[in-house]
Amino acid sequence: MKLQQSTSPQREWGIRRLLLPLFVCLLAMVAGQSRAQDVTSEDVAQLRVAAEQGDAVAQERLGDCYRVGTGVTQDYAEAAKWYRKSAEQGYAKAQFDLGACYATARDYVEAVKWFRKAAEQGHARAQYDLGACFATGKGVTQDRAEAVKWYRKAAEQGHAGAQLQLGTCYEKGAGVTQDHAEAMRWIRKAAEQGHDEAQFGLGLCYYLGYGVAQDYAEAVQWFRKGAEQGHAKAQVLLGTCYVSGTGVAQDHAEAAKWYRKAAEKGLPEAKEALKSLEK
Repeated sequence: MKLQQSTSPQREWGIRRLLLPLFVCLLAMVAGQSRAQDVTSEDVAQLRVAAEQGDAVAQERLGDCYRVGTGVTQDYAEAAKWYRKSAEQGYAKAQFDLGACYATARDYVEAVKWFRKAAEQGHARAQYDLGACFATGKGVTQDRAEAVKWYRKAAEQGHAGAQLQLGTCYEKGAGVTQDHAEAMRWIRKAAEQGHDEAQFGLGLCYYLGYGVAQDYAEAVQWFRKGAEQGHAKAQVLLGTCYVSGTGVAQDHAEAAKWYRKAAEKGLPEAKEALKSLEK
């Protein structure tokens, strides 16, 4: 016996429209997963339906698909088109994405415009990038105090790069009154989040006794954290600590291991240190 269709085409389409926002949210999670679980062309087709209906989140996600080449042929112009549609609706993530497209194209004036829109909505990465533009004078008149303002906003949201830059501003007295203790506080926050440059910087502070009591063992701990993430300068200084037995038991084999890792990255001082050690 043939079963009777339970819903009319009109009702079915209405249900699909109601489910589209849920689909967009699910696809947002999928898009953030590994390349092994890429969005399929079928997923993109469904996403496009929502985007063409004006869904800002779907438009931004479709832009991501074109930017990465997930489920579609990679197409930066198409990515920028969808980012713009979403950004013009006020979606902060898309505003940041569009700003990043302009920054990549070295149109910093336009990049600053979109970074600012996203930053004013509280988008941490946009706040960080806007701070960087003010710090370097790209797309805007250089203003270190304004850079500090935006770095701080991002840092207070937990953005590790912004925490490091804010700490560096305090260290140098750039755009803010010099304060070594405050510099250390922010650099430590970034280091504790796993930021390799911050880990290297914190290790250097302990090694030199800059802003903290000199502590070679603590320096080695932070150099090691940065070195294990591939930070070449941290690898060199960790190797140097092993050569001299500073903060760690002397071990030339271990020193050579770290020098070699840094040398493989092309760091000249690592190559020289390795040659000296092997003589």
